[in-house]
Amino acid sequence: MLRTPQERDPSLPRPAVLGIPRALIWGYIGVLLFMIGDGVETSYLPTYFKTDLGFAEASVGIIFTVYGVTAAVGAFLAGGLSDLWGPRRVMMAGAACWAVCHALMLAVAVPAHSYWLILFTYGLRGFGYPLFAYGFMVWIMAGAPERQLGKALGWFWFCFTMGYPVIGSAMVSFLKPTIGFYHTLWVSLAMIVAGALVVLLLLRERTGFQGLSREPEQVGLSRTFLGCFTVMFTKPRVGMGAVVRLINTTSQFGVWVFVPLFLIDQVGFSAQEWASLLIVMMVSNLACVVTFGALGDRWSRRKTVAWLGGVVSAIACLALYYVPSTAGHDYLLVAIAAGALGVGMAGYVPLPPLMTSQDPERKGQIMSAYTLGAGASMAFGPLIGTVFIGSIGIGGAMWIYAALHLLSTVLVLFMKTPETLTAHDALAAERPAGPEAERETVGALTAPCREL
Repeated sequence: MLRTPQERDPSLPRPAVLGIPRALIWGYIGVLLFMIGDGVETSYLPTYFKTDLGFAEASVGIIFTVYGVTAAVGAFLAGGLSDLWGPRRVMMAGAACWAVCHALMLAVAVPAHSYWLILFTYGLRGFGYPLFAYGFMVWIMAGAPERQLGKALGWFWFCFTMGYPVIGSAMVSFLKPTIGFYHTLWVSLAMIVAGALVVLLLLRERTGFQGLSREPEQVGLSRTFLGCFTVMFTKPRVGMGAVVRLINTTSQFGVWVFVPLFLIDQVGFSAQEWASLLIVMMVSNLACVVTFGALGDRWSRRKTVAWLGGVVSAIACLALYYVPSTAGHDYLLVAIAAGALGVGMAGYVPLPPLMTSQDPERKGQIMSAYTLGAGASMAFGPLIGTVFIGSIGIGGAMWIYAALHLLSTVLVLFMKTPETLTAHDALAAERPAGPEAERETVGALTAPCREL
């Protein structure tokens, strides 16, 4: 009876499942469950605070502004703390923060109708999901085989997006009519705990159990977080990558705020049609994240981000304005434009390994620069529209978003890795000769990918 290489030599890692490293597969499941729990509230919580609890609209806005700030800070902290503590401890800290603050909000603040307690508990809860989710993304960067990083990251974003805006929103639509929104929020807590327990009990890949930093002089807290900032200047291409990540979702958050106002008020779309266009956008994104991650692994991470991310997103931004302006209420054509933006956002998936290849010994700090850009885009996207729409209109704002995406294309084309080989040559160079060619290092900090 023939035996597999893993049966002949147990030290060999088992093959990946659809591009997901087997050693990390429970982490993906944990992130999916966690993000479902985090996404349950997205479609109704502001209305619940305003209608059911009686808070003023401005007061509700303050709650979500504070939450956005803490989420952005948590995203930044995830990488640096992973260098210091290890991704596993960062993820557990995020899960504990989310669970405790959410339980206090539901058990104490909401029954008391206390605005200040809700502001405090929900605001602090903002640290939770980025520490958990981005902590695992750092774990992927440290523990996945180099030649599979793009596809592994694509599956991370697939689980993140499938959980947060897709299944989470569907769950509240199903549960709210039967058990009410308040009890549905308790179900979200159960999903968070389930996701955390999956990671805590079943994810055994050893890289994430310890701090990732290999530089003894940077083990202190202050030195670690100072390094998260200085790495963007000492390694200018890391700074470029942070700007590219900022641009990646700047247009997305701007489009979500301002395009529906344009389509509904000026073109004649209904609110339900806009909601379905958002679904088209996110489904097209889900359909491409894994494919583009794999394409970056096999072709070129720089070129994938530049052409499929920057250029496609720029064209899509302009199409979202000019297609309805020209064709009017043509749902199919506008849906194609919305889907194109989802495709363009997926094109940025290979960016993290491109950034960490600039200094593989500082992956956690570099990922902090990456997540800083991600968090800042939540505020930067709507800010552009707020500042410019009054003077240049929605069309002018969409040109600004498109120009930023084209700027990201230029920046990423300058982000060559320290040693410039083709992706094919890099893969060949990473494969040792002879019997050792079957081995791959899972759970170690791998060498940088080298590509043109």
